[in-house]
Amino acid sequence: MSRRNKKGRDINGVLLLDKASGCSSNSALQDVKYLFNANKAGHTGSLDPLASGLLPICFGQATKIAQFLLDGDKRYFVRGKLGQVSNTGDSEGELSEYGSTKDVDDATIKSTLLNLIGNIKQIPPMYSALKREGTPLYKLARKGIEVEREAREVSIHEILFKDFDADILTLEVSCSKGTYIRTLIEDIGKLLGCGGYVIELRRIGFAHFDIAQGKTFEELECLKADSLSNIDPVLIGADKMLPALNSVYLNLEQSIDIKFGRKITFPGLDSDQKVKLYDEKKEFIGIGQSNNLSEVLPKRLFIN
Repeated sequence: MSRRNKKGRDINGVLLLDKASGCSSNSALQDVKYLFNANKAGHTGSLDPLASGLLPICFGQATKIAQFLLDGDKRYFVRGKLGQVSNTGDSEGELSEYGSTKDVDDATIKSTLLNLIGNIKQIPPMYSALKREGTPLYKLARKGIEVEREAREVSIHEILFKDFDADILTLEVSCSKGTYIRTLIEDIGKLLGCGGYVIELRRIGFAHFDIAQGKTFEELECLKADSLSNIDPVLIGADKMLPALNSVYLNLEQSIDIKFGRKITFPGLDSDQKVKLYDEKKEFIGIGQSNNLSEVLPKRLFIN
């Protein structure tokens, strides 16, 4: 059956997908969109095909908040193989020897990890989705072309040492957006003098959500087996994805003005901040921007 023979349902909300390893984020998105028979969907916070774990999928109006989710911190479970390096930074690339691990032990690793806590500079890998003049770097890398990349500052909030056995290093990493875990493992390997690359990567936290809240594609298929409506309750309201934003409840007149793109006066808000807007029925209608004049302007509204 063609996936394009239906327009799909107009549904709104966010799915916390537990993406499987081995598929791209876009492929996972298309599979889920088809499963839900959704008219519109998009993902936020891409994962490499090798990686598994939390991938928020936004449906319908919720796609308008995708940009606001990207700033959230992430948490990863990662296993790295020390003693070799990979041209892709993971097990899918060409491997080569780098250095011996005979002097690497738990204490040495823990001491090394301390050097990587806080704000650090990372050079994005060639095998990444970053674009150079419109072309993803990984496409250039596959042709053997390497271009200079500017180092970027990221924050490593915490690195928990879990295990080191048979040259396999296991960690949990809490970090800011834009952090490349493959690059982090490579840097750890270089500091240890033995090299390293990722063999397993799983995103176990996204902003304030935990992997325990995620649903695998297989779990969604089982829910759908009896009725399509069985999978809709797993969707989270878009406003629940933005707990850090203050909520503003509007009266009827204010709701009408905001929906027509007009700014409103809202006493009590006297600073520049993004806020969640709720209409007179206390239904979430989108994101607003307040200023120091106690005004609120519409920014992204959930209105067809």
